[in-house]
Amino acid sequence: MSIKKEEVQEIVSRYDTENITIGVLGSHSAEEVGISAKSFGFKTLVVCQKGREELYTKYNKHLFDHVILLEKFSDMVSEEVQEEMRRLNTIFIPNRSFSVYVGYDKIENVFRVPIYGNRMILRTEERSEERNQYWLLEKAGIKIPRKFNKPEEIDRLVIVKVQQKKKPFERAFFYASSPDEYYKRAEELLKKDVISEEGLKKARIEEYVLGQKFNANFQGWALKNVFDDFDLLGFDDRKQTNLHGLLSLPARDQMSINIPIKNEEVGHYGLTMRESLKPLVYRAAEKFRRICEEEYPPGMIGLFALQGAIAYDTEDPEQNRLEFYVFDVSPRIPGCPCLGPTSPEMRRITLKYIKYLQKYGLERIETPMDLPMLEIKYAAKENRLEEIVT
Repeated sequence: MSIKKEEVQEIVSRYDTENITIGVLGSHSAEEVGISAKSFGFKTLVVCQKGREELYTKYNKHLFDHVILLEKFSDMVSEEVQEEMRRLNTIFIPNRSFSVYVGYDKIENVFRVPIYGNRMILRTEERSEERNQYWLLEKAGIKIPRKFNKPEEIDRLVIVKVQQKKKPFERAFFYASSPDEYYKRAEELLKKDVISEEGLKKARIEEYVLGQKFNANFQGWALKNVFDDFDLLGFDDRKQTNLHGLLSLPARDQMSINIPIKNEEVGHYGLTMRESLKPLVYRAAEKFRRICEEEYPPGMIGLFALQGAIAYDTEDPEQNRLEFYVFDVSPRIPGCPCLGPTSPEMRRITLKYIKYLQKYGLERIETPMDLPMLEIKYAAKENRLEEIVT
C-alpha cells in the first residue's frame, strides 16, 4: 500500500525546522546536493554503499555532516536507517540512482522519510510502465518523435532504444532505415550479448529527429504563491561512451569499426539557445507541468528536464518551421552540474528571487540545485514543509 501524503506530512510536522538535514543517496548528483545544502546552512547526510563511498567520505567529506554506510543501497529502507534519518529531521532529495538501487515499490510503499517533491512521479521514467513519461508527453500534446509499433513499419531512419543485457538501466541504441536493416543490426547486438531477446521485445522504435539536441532543465515550484509556476534553468547535452569516441573519428574510420554503439552517459556540457526559440521550450514545460498535476498530483515538483532537440517540423512539407521535440523526461534531479557556470539563466533567476536570497544571507543562485534548497529553506522558516514533501 502506497505511503499516503498525510502520513509524510505528519512525520515532517514533528521536525525541528531549525535543524533540517538534507539527505541524498551517494551517487549520480550527490555532490550537487551537498554543496547547495551547505551553502543554505543545512546539515547534510549521504547514504553510501561500501566500495563506492570514497568520493563522499574521503575527497568530499567537507560536504556531508552525516554518513550512513551500508552493504548495499537498498538497505536504506531498513527501519533502523529510516529512524536515524527521521531523527536527524531529514528531507530526502531523490536522484536517478535512488530510483534504480532502491526501487519504486520500496520508495512508494516502505521509505517513510519525507521526500522533497513527488515520490509517485519517479516511476514514470521507466519505459515499461503503462502511465510512463511517453504517455504523459502524448497526453499533454507535446511534440515527440513518431513511434513505430513494429519493425515492419519502418520507412525512414529510426533509432531503436534497447536496454543493455548486463546493465539494464543503460541502453544500447542502434539505427535502421528499413525492416531488413533493423533485423540485421539487432542480430549483431544479440550475438555480441549486448542486448537480450526480451529487451528487444520491449525496445522503443522512434523516428530519428535530425536536429540539435537540447536538454532543457527546469525547477517546478510547490509554493507557487511565493515563487513561480516553474523556471527555466538552462540547457545542456550529454557526453556518451562510446558514441562520442566514435564520432570523434573521421567518417572513413568510423565505417571500419565494427563494434556496438552504446550511449552510456559520462559527462555534460552547457549550451545556449536562440531567444526566439525559447518559447517552444517554455510551452512544452508548461504543458508537462499541467498534465503531471492532473495525472500525478501534486505534480512535478523540483528539478526536472525535458530532453529533446530543436528540429524542423516533420509535419511541415516545406521544412521551414522549427519545433522542440522531446525524447525523454528526467522527473528528478537531471544531474547537470555544468549549468551553474555555463547558463546565463542563473543571473536572471538570481535577479528574480534576490529578496529571498538576501533574507538568508546569500547573494546569488550558483547552480540549479540551489532552487530546491531555496524552497526548502523558505518552507522550513514559514512552517510550510508539509506542502513541499510527499
